[in-house]
Amino acid sequence: MPTSLTGPSVAAASGTTRQLVVLCHGYGSDGNDLIGLAPYWQRLLPDAAFVAPNAPEPCPVNPMGYQWFPIGRLDPDEILRGVEAAAPVLDRFIDAQLGLHGLDDAHLALVGFSQGTMMSLHVGLRRARAAACIVGYSGALAGPDRLQAEIRARPPVLMVHGDSDDMLPVARMHQAVQALGEAGLAVQWHVSAGLGHSIDETGLMLGGRFIADAFAGRHGAAAAR
Repeated sequence: MPTSLTGPSVAAASGTTRQLVVLCHGYGSDGNDLIGLAPYWQRLLPDAAFVAPNAPEPCPVNPMGYQWFPIGRLDPDEILRGVEAAAPVLDRFIDAQLGLHGLDDAHLALVGFSQGTMMSLHVGLRRARAAACIVGYSGALAGPDRLQAEIRARPPVLMVHGDSDDMLPVARMHQAVQALGEAGLAVQWHVSAGLGHSIDETGLMLGGRFIADAFAGRHGAAAAR
């Protein structure tokens, strides 16, 4: 597995980087997919730089895309092994990007889609300092039974999922929300009616507002539903 990651980035709209948003794509995709969220969120986050690393391994299913780890089936043990193997390279990437911009974790937001949500949750909850927040789209929590023993940081978390997702059923989001809450995290969640394995306009709006509120230190409102 490569020891470093690269991917597209978007500079802060204000010209001064005070925050960093790291976007982790899903299985078989690449950083160009999620960097497309930046234009939607720049009005809310003018001081945020966005970076979307390509996952460390080429994806055999899509030769033009990448994977954080192989997925033969959605077996919980297989997913946990994969997340643990890929976590160090994402952790180093986050450290390098924060150092590049002279920021610390309090000015970091982690955003993931699908497999990228699994990575963002696993890494973000085990860093020495809490990020400002984690936003997970269409994802799941790897090794929920291990979380309480391994958690080091408790940033606020937003989980968003479609109730018609046939790749990762919405039940995986509910399982994640329960485990995160039991581990002492402030969790908000939203289910988009009729949405498959994707992000809709409502999810984009909720995610952008959640990140903006996190960077401003505003959280603790009633959970989204």
